Amino acid sequence: MREYLLTLCITAAVTYLLTGPVRKFAIVAGAMPEIRARDVHREPTPRLGGIAMFFGLCAGLLVADHLTNLHEVFSKSNEPRALLSGAALIWLIGVLDDKFEIDALIKLGGQMIAAGVMVMQGLTILWLPIPSVGNVALTQWQGTLLTVALVVITINAVNFVDGLDGLAAGMVCIASAAFFLYAYRIWVSYGIEAAAPATLFAVILMGMCLGFLPHNMHPARIFMGDSGSMLIGLVLAAGAISITGQMDPDAMNLFSGSERATVHQMVPVYIPLLMPLTIIAIPAADLVLAIVRRTWRGQSPFAADRGHLHHRLLEVGHSHSRAVLIMYFWSALIGFGALSYSVNNASMWIVLSVVALSAIGLVLLLLPRFTPRIPRWAENFVPPRYRRSRTAEATAPAASVPSVPADHRAPVRAGVAGVNGATALSARSRRLDRRKAGSSR
Repeated sequence: MREYLLTLCITAAVTYLLTGPVRKFAIVAGAMPEIRARDVHREPTPRLGGIAMFFGLCAGLLVADHLTNLHEVFSKSNEPRALLSGAALIWLIGVLDDKFEIDALIKLGGQMIAAGVMVMQGLTILWLPIPSVGNVALTQWQGTLLTVALVVITINAVNFVDGLDGLAAGMVCIASAAFFLYAYRIWVSYGIEAAAPATLFAVILMGMCLGFLPHNMHPARIFMGDSGSMLIGLVLAAGAISITGQMDPDAMNLFSGSERATVHQMVPVYIPLLMPLTIIAIPAADLVLAIVRRTWRGQSPFAADRGHLHHRLLEVGHSHSRAVLIMYFWSALIGFGALSYSVNNASMWIVLSVVALSAIGLVLLLLPRFTPRIPRWAENFVPPRYRRSRTAEATAPAASVPSVPADHRAPVRAGVAGVNGATALSARSRRLDRRKAGSSR
């Protein structure tokens, strides 16, 4: 565990320290796109945060390779090298997209190629534990197709949820923490060395997200961009693939006792089938809803809109920070709920706790819909939105001011005061703006 903690700290430190210089580089390189209709932020913010996250990944793998116990992961398995190869490819595609806005089909092809590179180096699903059937061996083509599909779905699910400051990094960090505890338990408790690569991938992913989050919390100074969202999505999928296709129920000595006891003991075997789904449950639900919504409207599934779950939370009335925290809550509930059930699936308290927390989450989701009438003597003890007198005073002058349509708002350009991350190089940013004004773009 000490070596895992050291790897986590090194990965987080490298990512955190490199994000500042990467932010300045993104401003100089002009990776600050204009604000689009679907964007939530109102100031141009540099992207390319995935550069710092990728070097954090490389630092974590390098440190782990020189540690006594974790070195065995590299000597006995080729999966860390496969992960690095696929991550480098998907990272390059993301960097190009952050700078030049490449086509969605090209990105999809690059994601499939990155998954294929990992499959060629051994990071693939070899068999699946099916309930009431046992282990089902997959052919080479079946394993390749299933691996590529899981990688592509996970990458796009994480990419779709990356719409609010700190949302994608925080949700993936929570999910990877739950996955790390699960994989570590399988490796240490049951002695299955095949779970060691997935444990390493999870702890490195936690370090990448923790190192980037201080720069990405609202108001964000830098965005991870597609170079970061696709990267963490691929690492997340790699860990799930590694442990799913390598699980051996016979090595866990579960087939003992009565038939009912065996069924209960087999839950940790089937969790690898469910854990990848619980990790990306909310992003995957957002992905499916987006595809259905856009197809129903006759649009392309890759067309951008403002109908994602985080957009809906803002429309309900939640603030930016509260919407992010609610998404964190649901990610933690789903991920750690599945983890708790795998540890002790016979306990009814776990099920009741998950149900109770789900009810609390639903109340939090609908909280802005309820505006109770507060007595005047209690207005000093509640937030301003519940104070009738102050609300009336604040809205009275606003009624006499003519409203400005959203289409006639003056655009905010990089290099002016108040722009996120642009004040560090304001003079250079103004020169970039003048050059852009004279270009064809």
